[in-house]
Order: sequence, then structure tokens, then C-alpha cells
Amino acid sequence: MEGIINNIDRRTLLKGGAALGGGIIAAGMPLSQVIWAAEGKVLKVALPMELATLDPGFYGASYEVNVMNCLYSKLTRYKPGSEWGWDLEAAEQIEQVDPTHIRFRLKKGIKFSGGYGEITAKDVKFSFERIFKHKSPDMPDLGSFDHVELEDDYTGVIVFKTPYVPVWYLALPYATGHIVSEQAVMEATKDGGNFGMKPPAFSGPYVLADWKQNQYTLLTRNPEWSGPKAGFDEIRIVPITDIKTAERAYQAGDIDFATISLDSLATFKSNPPPDTKVEEHSSLRIIWLGMNMDHPKLKDINVRKAIQWAINVPQIVDAAYAGYVNVATGSIAPGLIGHREKALVPPEGDLAKAKEFLDKAAVSDLQLTLDCDNSGIPSIIAQIIQAQLSQIGITVQVNTQDPGSYATIGQESDGDRWKDLQLFIRNDSSLPDPSYYMGTFVKAQVGVWNWERFSSDRFDELNVQAMAIEDPNERAKLYHEMQDLMEKSGAYRFLTNGATPVVYRTTKVQPATRPDGVPLYVDFKPAQT
Repeated sequence: MEGIINNIDRRTLLKGGAALGGGIIAAGMPLSQVIWAAEGKVLKVALPMELATLDPGFYGASYEVNVMNCLYSKLTRYKPGSEWGWDLEAAEQIEQVDPTHIRFRLKKGIKFSGGYGEITAKDVKFSFERIFKHKSPDMPDLGSFDHVELEDDYTGVIVFKTPYVPVWYLALPYATGHIVSEQAVMEATKDGGNFGMKPPAFSGPYVLADWKQNQYTLLTRNPEWSGPKAGFDEIRIVPITDIKTAERAYQAGDIDFATISLDSLATFKSNPPPDTKVEEHSSLRIIWLGMNMDHPKLKDINVRKAIQWAINVPQIVDAAYAGYVNVATGSIAPGLIGHREKALVPPEGDLAKAKEFLDKAAVSDLQLTLDCDNSGIPSIIAQIIQAQLSQIGITVQVNTQDPGSYATIGQESDGDRWKDLQLFIRNDSSLPDPSYYMGTFVKAQVGVWNWERFSSDRFDELNVQAMAIEDPNERAKLYHEMQDLMEKSGAYRFLTNGATPVVYRTTKVQPATRPDGVPLYVDFKPAQT
């Protein structure tokens, strides 16, 4: 999360959110008044944004998935710990029968709340197929999924049109893998579509007991849960979109676990609050400068390359992140298949070479805009880039805006703002398969999440091929070429993958996270006393 909380998840379509400052929630309620009176086995955490939906078939942000993990069951789940892996969850058995068929058998006795009976293979079929029936923005997570064939009440076969390797680390253990009740959803929505913040049934260790927009979310134990007992009687969640406010809430004892900013990491390490442990995790995020190739001022590739070569990434990392993060070599983070050892443009750039490209473009007195959100680090990055580009005679006007507005600035569905978009800073989350974000840059995503409007037939061809190749080394070669194509377009300057430092109160909680520091609240346990 690289020193900020507000950032873009690939499919977030926020029209607004809770804006906090000084410990005050958007609704005007002091944070201290949001903390409930009851005590016991209670986990208190902050969510970096307001919930928009708890429907796993239509999720918009990774933070929503953190809550969904507590409420629903999946066939498989991410293992907590320092290494990426998955375990069985609702599935008793699951196997890749051949490249396009996965057979699963459900555990018996996992019930939906509200009297909707056991989870069956029919519910799995409904949960996956409704995503395509209703053309959810989350369809890409399921890749070439076609349908689910039913063998009996507990057994089914997931059928893909073509081999889809990312299913194991993307589709099944993440959002779209959650199983909902067909009967409950059909009764609640009539057509099986998005039920938003009104889940009709739960099948996980917790249920949604209460939710007040911009104020809090309360999860309590699911009395019908038959699996391993959850660690806490209640999980109390408050939306805190400003990371400094979250840090203050932690220091005040209002929350037990928090992600902290990288510029606060040194202070927390040298002078931690009482009973606090600080952990540093690598990140799967990618932060980069993008350029709208269709804008008249950026159509010339020489202009774009001039900008690429004028940017000194180590300077940005040192100034914006206190040197605590890496210099990105591409859009795929270290440790994942397809990570490049180095970028085509050197990290430090080269001002002389940048000026040569600008001379080739035969432009002078170039004035550009640079858009970013106002959450902190992006504006710092923008100011550094502004100064760096001034060294080659490019004047940059930095436009900061609230994250809700910024999240859709490059999307055609939000109006004509994309036409005026020139330079922009993106900070996107990812998952442990390279396909998750590489799929963002295909032609079909132009005007959706491909704000650069990058268009390459070869890139699209490689994207399809890479999702069907099991050999990791062969797969990596394709992703290397894809990142080369992106960089050669001149529309990208990769900055960093960031890092995720977290703090927690050792007297209250034993946390569990993914290797990238993302919390798995369902696996949190009370501290041993």
C-alpha cells in the first residue's frame, strides 16, 4: 500500500467514499464513538475505503474481498504465511482432470444461513455462471470459463473453453471463487444479479450483523457454521481512508491491526507503541506513470519517450518513499512469474537522451497536465515528476482530486474526461498471477482500465497464450515480451511495487496475512494470554 491507503483497485468504480481526517468519519461521528461498548473476543480493524458491495460476483475492490472472506465459503483459499499457496476450503477434493476440466467434490454439512440448506454443486454452478450471465466487470478473473457440469449434489466439473492456468491463484481462492446460495440470491434479486450490500445468506464463519454507510461494519459469529471455530466473537470494522488517521486510531487503541505508511515505518520501528509488533511485507502492487497515447500532445512516440527518459525513478523512490521500496522493472512484481530483471529504460533515465527525443518531435514550450489522487504519496510523486520534466523544458500542471473521482478519470463510461487526460499516476493492486494486471492492458480494456489506450495485436495474442501455458519458464518469456511492448510504446514509466508494513497489538491479536501483507481476518486469532 506504499504509504497510502487510497488507491485504485482494477475494477473499482467509486463515485465517492468516506473521506476522513483527524479521526473524524465522513458522517461526522468521532472515531471514538464508533467503537462499540461490548468487550470479549473482539477484533477491531480499519478498512481503507467504504464498502460498496458484498457480492463476490460483482466486487470492485480488494478491500471488499477481505470482508467477503469472512462471510462466504470458496472451493479453495489462500494460505496465510510468507509463501504463496492454497488450501481446500469448501472442497473436500479438487483436481485438474485435463487442461480444460477441474473436478471438485464439496464437503458435506456446510450450510447457508437463513434456512437455505447445504452448499451444493448447483450453488457453485450458479455462483460462477451468474458472473457471465450478468456481464460482471469481474468476468476476466474467470478467464475462459464456460460452465459447470453437475455430477451429483456435491460433485461438479468446472469447464473452460481453453486452458486457464491462473484459475488456481486467481479465480478460485479470490473473490469470484466465493459460493452464494442460488435460492437466496434469486429470491432477493429476482434475476440473480448484484445484491450489493444486502447479502441474503452466508456460509462462512461470520454473518453481517450491522452496517451503517461511512460509519461501521459489524460481523458476528455465524451460528450455523460447522467448520473450525472463528477466532473472534465479533469483527468491528470502521472505514478510514486516510492512512495517517488509521495510524492515529491504532495508537489510540481504537483498532488492533493497521497498515501503516512507509514514511512512518522508521518511527514505528524505533519507537513502537506499547505491545506493538511491526512487520514488513513485500507488495504485489504496481505504481507507474501512464500517458494517454490518444491525446494530441502525446500522439508522437518521441514525446512519450522523452518523458520516459527524463524521469529518474530512484529519485522518486528516495523522496516519496524514504527509500523503503524497490525500483520497478515492469508491471509484474518480484517473486511472480514474468518479473523482468531490468527495464528497457534505465532507472535513472538520461536527460540528454530525453532532450534528443524531444528535438525529434520538433515541439517546444510543451505544457502537460498530470493527474493523481490527493491521498498523499501520489501528489509527492507528481511534484517530483513535475520538477524532472522541467529539466527538459516540459511544463507540467499537477491536478489532484479525491480518489473517488480519480478512479474513473480514464473510463469512457464516466463521460468525456478521458479525452483530456494526459499524464497520470496509477497505483494498482494485484494478485499472485501475472495475468491479473497484464490483462488490464489489452485492447478490450481501452477506455476501461487501459487508460494509456495502448493497443497491440501482438500483446493481446501473447496475453491469451500465456494464460494457457503451464511451464513457468515458458510463461515468463511471454510476459517479458509483453512488458517490453508496453515500455516500447513510450506510454509507461514503471516506478515501484511498493511494500506493505503492518502493525498489530500483541496483547490483542495474532494476525494472519497473505505474503503481501493483505489481512486474512477470518484467520486472525486472539492473543494468547
